[in-house]
Amino acid sequence: MAEFKPDNPRISQGQAVLPQQPQQLSRWAKMQERFPILQRKRGVALVIAIVVLPLFGLLGLLALRNRGGNGSSSAGGAGSTGLVTDDTYFYGQSEPVYPSPQMTGTGAWANAYTKASNFVKQLTTEEKVSLASGVSSSTGSSGTLNGCSGNIGAIPRMNFSGFCLNDAGQGVRGTDFVSGFPSGLHVAASWNKALARSRAESMGLEFRVKGVQIHLGPVVGPLGRVARGGRNWEGFSPDPYLSGALVSETVQGIQSQGVITSTKHFIGNEQETNRQPTGDVESVSANIDDQTLHELYLWPFQDAVKAGTANVMCSYNRVNNSYSCANSKLQNGILKTELGFQGAITSDWGAMHAGVASAEAGMDMVMPNSDLWGDNLTKAVNNGSVTEDRINDMATRIMAGYYQLGQDQGFPDPGIGMPADLTKPHDIVDARNISSRQILLDGAIEGHVLLKNKNNTLPLKKPKMLSVFGYSAKSPDQWNYKSNGGVAAWTFGGESSYLGRDTAAGFSGHYYEAFSDIAPNGTLICGGGSGAVTPASISSPFDALNARALDDRTAVFWDFFSPDPDVAAASDACLVIVNAFASEGYDRPNLRDDYTDGLIRHVADQCNNTVVIFHNAGIRLVDQWIDHPNVTALIFAHLPGEASGRALVSLLYGESNPSGKLPFTIARNESDYDGFAGPDLPSGQFEKFPQSNFSAQGVYIDYRHFDLKNITPRYEFGFGLSYTTFEYSNLQVTKQNGTNTDEYPTGVVREGGQEDLWDIVATVNATIRNSGDVDGAEIAQLYVGIPNAPTKQLRGFEKPTLNTSATAIVGFELTRRDFSIWDVVAQRWRLQPGEYGVFVGGSSRDLPLTATLTI
Repeated sequence: MAEFKPDNPRISQGQAVLPQQPQQLSRWAKMQERFPILQRKRGVALVIAIVVLPLFGLLGLLALRNRGGNGSSSAGGAGSTGLVTDDTYFYGQSEPVYPSPQMTGTGAWANAYTKASNFVKQLTTEEKVSLASGVSSSTGSSGTLNGCSGNIGAIPRMNFSGFCLNDAGQGVRGTDFVSGFPSGLHVAASWNKALARSRAESMGLEFRVKGVQIHLGPVVGPLGRVARGGRNWEGFSPDPYLSGALVSETVQGIQSQGVITSTKHFIGNEQETNRQPTGDVESVSANIDDQTLHELYLWPFQDAVKAGTANVMCSYNRVNNSYSCANSKLQNGILKTELGFQGAITSDWGAMHAGVASAEAGMDMVMPNSDLWGDNLTKAVNNGSVTEDRINDMATRIMAGYYQLGQDQGFPDPGIGMPADLTKPHDIVDARNISSRQILLDGAIEGHVLLKNKNNTLPLKKPKMLSVFGYSAKSPDQWNYKSNGGVAAWTFGGESSYLGRDTAAGFSGHYYEAFSDIAPNGTLICGGGSGAVTPASISSPFDALNARALDDRTAVFWDFFSPDPDVAAASDACLVIVNAFASEGYDRPNLRDDYTDGLIRHVADQCNNTVVIFHNAGIRLVDQWIDHPNVTALIFAHLPGEASGRALVSLLYGESNPSGKLPFTIARNESDYDGFAGPDLPSGQFEKFPQSNFSAQGVYIDYRHFDLKNITPRYEFGFGLSYTTFEYSNLQVTKQNGTNTDEYPTGVVREGGQEDLWDIVATVNATIRNSGDVDGAEIAQLYVGIPNAPTKQLRGFEKPTLNTSATAIVGFELTRRDFSIWDVVAQRWRLQPGEYGVFVGGSSRDLPLTATLTI
């Protein structure tokens, strides 16, 4: 840990806490017992360092409170240029905040807090500890208790049956008779808040039916700083406002079904490379200055807390060289104090590396289990290393979520629909609901983005001959549960990608293997890892295309395997359906691959109407072929879930009009992303302590970076085509009368922060007209130019559906928070006096309506 709390007894990293010994000890022995790190050879030197380091810590905190900074070579602070081999080098870089604040039961939590407090008062210490310590775990392909990812044990005498915790953000993973919903990235590409809410409600219902009390999602970390990040597809968008709006709807939708959301991964979990300690190399440290943290990475977590998330998951990585799950500044200072979070903090699986330190730093529940807690946490409470107040608060926060979501009233038994081994006879619990079918299809359709449509190639009009190429057109070669333990292909989304070969390697900590850029064994409906989904059925693109061809009497030719297939020149259209794979456990090797680009060029050279469709688990570069005269259309299909094929055919044939837009920026070259195209690697004196300097970019990632550097992207953030056209007019900006626009908020802290951060400062209206000849939906985007900040930042979006020639007025409400910057000195959001630009249009670079608001 980089945090140091000299007045805390028996803080140890990776060591169990032993009971106090009655014998008399020397002063040095007492010091060694109190600070186990002093038992090392460098103990004497450390005593001297402890005296000096607070001064360096103060300097470090002042530096972190200013934007900017140097590369990772300076992340460890000034001093020796030799190899750093001990984390005492980093002490003081993360501000200590103690004690952990107790739950207050404010606002909507009052009743749940009272019930939880009364429940906890009746528990023994061992029972309180059992609420905080996982008892058994399963990957969904092996297990003893059930197929849940994690479990909290029952307390029978209290009529408490325990918790089942299970993955993940696209649906119930690792079990049978469930649906496969679109991924978080796909939802972001739809830009549809109502649809995000409906998806969440349907998904939450399936978790409930399966007996899952805690849903391990949604994801807003990673946000998407690293363009090749392996888990970006699980989250929504690198834009914090878009992510925040959608995570709010998702939290509310899932929790409306009585299922607790564990919003994750808190925080700075932006790369998979070196995410966990491997050998003698520690987890990567996300070094984030105060302003960047608040304005970018914390923003969607703040929205999730305001929406009422009852659980937050701390991440694998270190933040400012302190492990996230033992980082008191993040957990005690920001989440539980500044944001007024009333719920519990749960570790990611295996992310806890310190016993007492994690408890005192604010973590409340360990998953899947750990020798550092359990019996050792009981000992720590009994010997005073962890106070009674702290263990009571941990248990209260955990149980408050249980009562807040009504899980004491008729919730199914934990894991009732999650068999430990699907190959053995078991009772079928079918979680699917007929009401979800349209939501699954609509969600899949709206997350497709039409990026090119030369000469109105699409929609297709009953082609006489259709040729289909590419490895992502067909169903996976295998879709079959295999009880082999570990990281199984089916349970972790690897069926299309060498049967999970790369995902298994990544989970084993092999971060530098020759990973594949693609999933060559079938279509993609999700990425790999714990965010994958295992639906009962899949509609692949070719299955749906072939069914349509039968109805239209279209001749179909196909080749899913050849890099240089024969192409029938007489084809009315040639569809090339390919993918870009990503998985938990490793970061993507590239943003393009030669095999796929070569296949596209080969087909385009022989077919004058080549339509390219990508199932992409993130950004995918297209400049190797996008200007080829025979590439007439391009669709980014993202990760649509089980309705993939049906959705694609509906769009290709014009039954649905494309309405999705990019939730990220597509560059012309990987170098355009500058320092955040790929992960930061161990290097120089920090080979054993990898450093990732977020402050080098600050808040300037994705489109903000492209705007700052004046780089023209291939396709900008917010871009997407339709089969119709839209016109914007009549922008009106009105300052709200009676709203306090003093420089700093004065409201009390409620869930999400000071309550007046959400006061409406201004309203914006604009008129949109469908000027084409097809009904369609348009995503109107509002950006604000804040003084001393990026030239424009997304601060609103609406998606009206308009019939031909119809008009609609879209309205946006802008809050104090929307106009504010984080003041690192005052430690509050600051509303600056001055002029603010207001821009409305169809993408981040197509903003025909502009105005100025003076505050």
